[in-house]
Amino acid sequence: MQFGVFSVGDVTPDPTDGRTPSEHERIKAMVRIALKAEEVGLDVFATGEHHNPPFVPSSPTTMLGYIAARTERLILSTATTLITTSDPVKIAEDFAMLQHLADGRVDVMLGRGNTPPVYPWFGQDIRQGIPLAIENYELLHRLWREDVVDWEGRFRTPLQGFTATPRPLDGVPPFVWHGSIRSPQIAEQAAYYGDGFFHNHIFWPAEHTKRMVALYRERFAHHGHGDPEQAIVGLGGQVFMRPNSQDAVREFRPYFDHAPVYGGGPSLEEFSTQTPLTVGSPQQVIDRTLGFREYVGDYQRQLFLMDHAGLPLKTVLEQLDILGEEVVPVLRKEFATRRSPGVPDAPTHDSLRAAS
Repeated sequence: MQFGVFSVGDVTPDPTDGRTPSEHERIKAMVRIALKAEEVGLDVFATGEHHNPPFVPSSPTTMLGYIAARTERLILSTATTLITTSDPVKIAEDFAMLQHLADGRVDVMLGRGNTPPVYPWFGQDIRQGIPLAIENYELLHRLWREDVVDWEGRFRTPLQGFTATPRPLDGVPPFVWHGSIRSPQIAEQAAYYGDGFFHNHIFWPAEHTKRMVALYRERFAHHGHGDPEQAIVGLGGQVFMRPNSQDAVREFRPYFDHAPVYGGGPSLEEFSTQTPLTVGSPQQVIDRTLGFREYVGDYQRQLFLMDHAGLPLKTVLEQLDILGEEVVPVLRKEFATRRSPGVPDAPTHDSLRAAS
């Protein structure tokens, strides 16, 4: 099972001192977090894609290419790449290039994002979000697998005799995760192609996550890719830890209360009960995370959101130390012990190359 962190790249004031980092500081901080993730033994670093303030990661492959040059083992991914407003040709070529630079340590999570105005910014209509996601991925899937593509659709100009360059490393496209919080059509899309399904999980109750993953597993089997238990599932999560749970709650509360995505809604205690957010001791994070398996089954990738809401870099790096030293080793052992026979590992470039 793979463990890692994902960042949405928000530039948020620290509510404890009022200081807002510059865009330069935030970009450099994201790189430092990725390097720390490898240092503490995590498997994956993923960055979001946004094109509006207060977010900075508008060019994920640029950032991931830089991180690739400074790491040796870390799998580099996105969370997410906007399949609806990005040209599939550009996605195909950017990620194939990144594959070569990173020697295969690359996969991609496709999604529609959470910023409605991004559609007109890139000449698209949000009312066509699902059709765009379906059509654009159909083209992307072919561009990575066919040397010469003839194609015509609704949302872009036709292609005649087109070859995307460079070709995927070793003839093996990056593994694709289809990320979704609420859309069953995206779960169906992931199942149809036999790709991975990543449920963000961070703002929704367990019952919703259970339904979405169960739908994906059922349709994965329906399309002939294997048993439901062989489907490839990833989950997001949010944690904040200190050795003493009371200290964790006291320290995190002002960040929770003032963060744009939380402020004015349920209390920290209510939100922690209703969603996977876990603020407490390392053992509490271990117990809560192991509990995810009870309602989604065995799964392959767990990513944690740890650097949002204005938390200073020093604090985030401390969190990564705790995660890498005290939490993930236990989770690796416990998930491996509990895993049912026949459940596949998370795909990697090497495993996909061997299978091909």
